[in-house]
Amino acid sequence: MNTLTMKNTMTYKPLNLARWIIWGLFAVALIVAPLIFNKGASLSILSQIGTLMIFGLSYNMLLGQGGMLSFGHAVYSGLGAFFAIHAMNLATAGKIWMPVTMIPLVGGLAGMFFGVLFGYVTTKKSGTTFAMITLGIVELVFACSLMFPEFFGGEGGISTNRVYGEKFLGISYGPQIQVYYLIAAWLFIATIGMYAFTQTPLGRIINAVRDNPERVEFIGYDTQWARYLTLILSGFFAGISGGLSAINFEIVTAENVSALRSGGVLLFTFIGGIGFFFGPMIGSIIGVFLTVMLSDFTKAWQLYLGIFFILIVMYAPGGVAGILMLNLRVAKYGKFKRVWAQMLAVCIAALVGLVGAIMVIEMAYHYTLESVNGTQMKLFGTMVDTAAPMPWLIALALVTIGSLGFWKTKQSFTQVWGEVNGEIEEQIRRATA
Repeated sequence: MNTLTMKNTMTYKPLNLARWIIWGLFAVALIVAPLIFNKGASLSILSQIGTLMIFGLSYNMLLGQGGMLSFGHAVYSGLGAFFAIHAMNLATAGKIWMPVTMIPLVGGLAGMFFGVLFGYVTTKKSGTTFAMITLGIVELVFACSLMFPEFFGGEGGISTNRVYGEKFLGISYGPQIQVYYLIAAWLFIATIGMYAFTQTPLGRIINAVRDNPERVEFIGYDTQWARYLTLILSGFFAGISGGLSAINFEIVTAENVSALRSGGVLLFTFIGGIGFFFGPMIGSIIGVFLTVMLSDFTKAWQLYLGIFFILIVMYAPGGVAGILMLNLRVAKYGKFKRVWAQMLAVCIAALVGLVGAIMVIEMAYHYTLESVNGTQMKLFGTMVDTAAPMPWLIALALVTIGSLGFWKTKQSFTQVWGEVNGEIEEQIRRATA
């Protein structure tokens, strides 16, 4: 009888080898990244990418998984950063015991606390009203950061020294490489936690709330509580990113709780792809590249960021992750060989037009803003005179050739791409039937 019962209740669940491989590769990538990118400020950039990845993933818990467009998510990361940096200063003074390794947890608990405090009010509404309330919250907190300098440090912010206490196994967090690996470790843990959330009943319910809140209420769930609990967890992970940012930069200012930072994480998350779990991670890499690395080379980096965001919204609403997944699906069904030639032609034409557009933008910026220092500038490794007509003619010719080439090649690519994806959809339909 017992044997029969065991046979009826015991089931075998095969090991998801692909998932283990993906997580293993992710861990390996975090470990070897500083060994590959070890020039100049690479470690600092990698550290910023790591903290922004956690921030973006926490934001996507609201926007991508819950359909909650928030303009004030920086409140949770910023306040988490302030509490974290105060904890570091108290630990430095010997008033509390708190190792640097656990400082991100202080930020996370602070972010969770303010998620409990503000979330109950903001999640009372949904849609546009929720977005406007979050915008009001972030402006309120930003104003308070200037009104209470004892806690927020005024315009100068709060600074600290991350090297305090006794070394543990030779780790003092003085060298940037040690800070990077601390960020990488917390990134790995936080990513596992946020992915695990997507597999929980709450994670599935918040997806249903995003898609059809009326039906969720009809089957007996409280949509406001689902949004509220999700925001609390999101605030926790955002606070962790804030704590790591405080360790990395050793300073926290009012900018950490500003609408500007909230808008930045919105842009980067959307660019990466809100419909995919790993989308914000891709968006974080692109965001740091556009705001940190590109700003060292051009004054027009905000223009490039804005144009790139507009193009993503108009032509790839699934983000960069959506583009990658569509191409992987075509490759998976063995049909990439039918589209690669047309895709290559489109990319070449777009690249030609892009080079011309960059020339126009850079020369225009230099001619209007830097001409007092001379009209000559270095562009693509060559000195050009922005006051001479020839560089402008070359740039406009490249834009024209690229635009015409893109328009012509796009038609054939769109046709082939549509045929291939139609065939794939038919195969999927037949397999399902």
